[in-house]
Amino acid sequence: MNYLSKSMMALCIATCLGACSQQEQYYVKQAIFPENATLEQKVEIAAHLVPTPQQLEWQKMELTAFLHFGVNTFTGREWGDGTEDPAVFNPTNLDADQWVRTLKECGFKMVILTAKHHDGFCLWPTATTKHSVASSKWKDGKGDVVKELRDACTKYDMKFGVYLSPWDRNAECYGDSPKYNQFFVEQLTELLTNYGEVHEVWFDGANGEGPNGKKQEYDWTLIYKTIHELQPKAVTAIMGDDVRWVGNESGLGRDTEWSATVLNPGGLPSAEAGNKALEINAMSKDLGSRDMLAKAKSVHWYPSEVDVSIRPGWFYHEAEDSKVKSLKHMVDIYYKSVGCNSVLLLNIPPDCEGRISQADETRLKEFAVYINQTFSNNLLKEGNQYWTAKGNGESKTYDLQPDAIFNTIMLQEDIAKGQRVEEFTVEAFVDNTWKEIAKGTTIGYKKLLRVDDLKAEQLKVTIKASRSNANILNVGAFYAAPIQNMAQVNEWNNLSRENWKKVSAQPLVVDLGKKVTLKAFTYAPAGQQAKPSMAFHYTLYISNDGKQWKEIPTTGEFSNIVNNPIPQTVQFKKEETGRFIKLAATTPDGGKATVELNELGVTVVNP
Repeated sequence: MNYLSKSMMALCIATCLGACSQQEQYYVKQAIFPENATLEQKVEIAAHLVPTPQQLEWQKMELTAFLHFGVNTFTGREWGDGTEDPAVFNPTNLDADQWVRTLKECGFKMVILTAKHHDGFCLWPTATTKHSVASSKWKDGKGDVVKELRDACTKYDMKFGVYLSPWDRNAECYGDSPKYNQFFVEQLTELLTNYGEVHEVWFDGANGEGPNGKKQEYDWTLIYKTIHELQPKAVTAIMGDDVRWVGNESGLGRDTEWSATVLNPGGLPSAEAGNKALEINAMSKDLGSRDMLAKAKSVHWYPSEVDVSIRPGWFYHEAEDSKVKSLKHMVDIYYKSVGCNSVLLLNIPPDCEGRISQADETRLKEFAVYINQTFSNNLLKEGNQYWTAKGNGESKTYDLQPDAIFNTIMLQEDIAKGQRVEEFTVEAFVDNTWKEIAKGTTIGYKKLLRVDDLKAEQLKVTIKASRSNANILNVGAFYAAPIQNMAQVNEWNNLSRENWKKVSAQPLVVDLGKKVTLKAFTYAPAGQQAKPSMAFHYTLYISNDGKQWKEIPTTGEFSNIVNNPIPQTVQFKKEETGRFIKLAATTPDGGKATVELNELGVTVVNP
């Protein structure tokens, strides 16, 4: 797993503690602190932790693409339940060449395909199950989406990755842990053997019930071993040990984002126990401060990946064609992901035809033009001069091009030598006076800072605090043109709440004020924030008098609502008429959910 043995690690650490002033000693991917190490010793070790070559190349990509595609594309769901008929998968004009060509033109360096999502449907003709493209109508069962994408990646020199959901709601053996682990490894082996080089293997942490109602215990040791044997150059993400989830699906990295983190990676029991002892998880705000180092037994190079969709959902839904993220939103995400020491994994889901939709393609091209125009001209002279800041408080001054106006500052560390900066400031020399215009904590691979439009003669960067010497690779000043912010209108409720009355809270019973014909309803968590009392599983009823109730057939699940708490609209199979509605819901933990009146919306005919 690219880790040094404990004995070699201890020797390396002892050497470093005695001789770091004479010679730089580095630790690749992981360092285990010696027992009774002081905080100063731990900080010095953390300063000399470096990425593997694969992790370094991964970070340099900056932009990678997710392609969520499968039966959900054709059913309109976000999480399928595994009972879907494979015949529903039938793209009429699948064009992987168009996917990769578009992404390549827009600056993306890698494509990751959902080869299997939670529904268990496989986008390649696997020998492990009939629930695959081999049983679909597409190409008379002779097609292979994974191969077509792999061939397109080869054609356009694009890196290739696979997402394989550990959770499988179709596999009968899911929950019979030994059998399913073998089943899963067989699927993984097919993907890592038959499609050339794989650069990233992506596992999420979903672990729900299978068809038999049992939960699965994944054999991560066997899974990792399989990957390292078959694709030793691939990075493993999220439940892997090379790349971690940033902790949200909104496109937001932390202002203080450490790649040298105390978070124990992977799905192994030892990692879970270590993180529990530190009272942290992937969503914790602090993953690498000195306070955390003081409590930790080890430090890991475990950089952040920010996954977010260009649309509200992860799979293509025609109703979301008008809800593609605005250019301003996309640029904000770029600053908060790539500009916060992370890699942006942007989801662009192919449509039912099997193509990147026109709405998504248009936005991607606008985004690419804007980013290229913004960062193509560094307004600093000699900003790429390497600078080793020796000791805290050291500064370096840079001249700006004459009459240059800037509003974005870029800082980069040489992460091949670790991540070290803990605090910095940026000052501008204006009217013969130095004025602080920006400050921050971590830098890492890249830090982007927005400031007001400014004309200055010089910029000065000061490293206020650092773990050992700071290695500054690049400094830049750029001008980002203003973007008009187009306000998006909430379209998930078209019946005025003026006459609504809450009859009861649990379950939520609402008197809509008059008899209406409903064709959909929406659950919209307040502030798009997850909370323990939010709804996950539900049953919806309708009534004319509030006494006699009729259940409306639905999926009964707000899929992925915890990680992506956006409004979820449920379309009814047929229109339903009534005056009262009742939402009986439970939380992700199985308790009674609390849904407020303003979190519920309805779509009615002729409101």
